[in-house]
Amino acid sequence: MDRTAQVERKTFETEVFITLNLDGKGTAKLDYPIGFLRHMVEAFAKHGLFDIELRARGDLCVDQHHLVEDTGITLGQAFAKALADRKGVRRTGSCLYPMDETLARVAVDLSGRPYLWFDCGISGIPLVSAEADGRASPFQTDTIADFWQGFTGAAACALHIDVLRGRSDHHKIEAIFKAAARALREASEPDARAPDAIPSTKGCLPPPVYIA
Repeated sequence: MDRTAQVERKTFETEVFITLNLDGKGTAKLDYPIGFLRHMVEAFAKHGLFDIELRARGDLCVDQHHLVEDTGITLGQAFAKALADRKGVRRTGSCLYPMDETLARVAVDLSGRPYLWFDCGISGIPLVSAEADGRASPFQTDTIADFWQGFTGAAACALHIDVLRGRSDHHKIEAIFKAAARALREASEPDARAPDAIPSTKGCLPPPVYIA
């Protein structure tokens, strides 16, 4: 079964192109201008065993919010498209992920009903790194909630994200992405005991509503 998707999103603010293979090997091909989020998507692909190709540009002269949120939306749309009617998948998944002093918990339900719970204690203080050419590259940590809000709306899933403890914002965010990848991997995996069943007593799952 082909569980791949290609999605392109173009607005006056951003351009985002994503291809996704749910049954991949964790390969990430990324042309993305925000270094820290590029690292997070790479970790997400690796831990979910998703193959992801991502190319994006945005109005970073304004701030990072538009591009980060639209990246989450586009990735969510790719998941919705690759999952199609969600027949034969496990539907739910969860992961408790430790990363040094940080412990993150993520649970997901591919229910067709978007909902995000996000309680992570991220400070909002930018993380500053350097690009290969030596330019300072701060990351607006408060946009992480916007990324996952965009994802849940577009993917039509319920997603609960908690950081139970932690000190470093870098560790908190990275643990979130790794835990989310593993939870989504579990939820989207084929259920060998019910390969032709819609995992709902309703007999169907609501179709996703794509976000403009």
